[in-house]
Amino acid sequence: MKILLVEDNKRLRESLNKGLIEEGFTVQTEEDGFVARDLIFNQTWDLFIFDIMLPGLNGIELCELIRYKKIITPIIILSALGEPDDKIKALDKGADDYIVKPFHFKELISRIKALNRRTTNYQQPIEENLFCLDLTLNYKANKVERNGKIIDLSQKEFLLLKTLLEHKNEVVTRQTILQNVWKTQQYTYTNVIDVYISYLRNKIDTKNETKLIHTIKGRGYMISDEL
Repeated sequence: MKILLVEDNKRLRESLNKGLIEEGFTVQTEEDGFVARDLIFNQTWDLFIFDIMLPGLNGIELCELIRYKKIITPIIILSALGEPDDKIKALDKGADDYIVKPFHFKELISRIKALNRRTTNYQQPIEENLFCLDLTLNYKANKVERNGKIIDLSQKEFLLLKTLLEHKNEVVTRQTILQNVWKTQQYTYTNVIDVYISYLRNKIDTKNETKLIHTIKGRGYMISDEL
């Protein structure tokens, strides 16, 4: 794997660089967000690891730029900010995983390997259009409509809705959502699922329309045109 590590703490950057190389990864390090941006767009990478607080562009802004350019390379955020809102913001902007400092190096390696497995091995045939009543999701166009009206969704909201629609009229467990949307099985993210389900309901299930997203108590969630 070819990894771009962007961290402005010299001691941590050098320590992580040494450890990652010893694990067999190819690593390039940088400390400035603007320089990192140029490296991101001018080379091909297998993984990005970003600190949030960086000179120039911060880690969240780099996530936004990467996803805006339709680059699907996995992103791990490293941050001293551990509140749920901080995690939600990073994940919403395109990060695939979020590790709070201080952390054990072995945990980082485990997360990297898990992301790599899912990126390379977990690929399903993608249908261009998914439906539920008057709701349509067009994957290739990255567009969602209900009753002819465009609905603006964040990347994670879009992936969550896609996961529900792929299992229409079936219970989707939290584990499945974590794997498909956040590419993790870390149950520390379960409160994030609840937040994003709420976000989706506020955008999809408006007051004057049939409710499509349902909570199946003790099991997970379902999008259905039958309930």
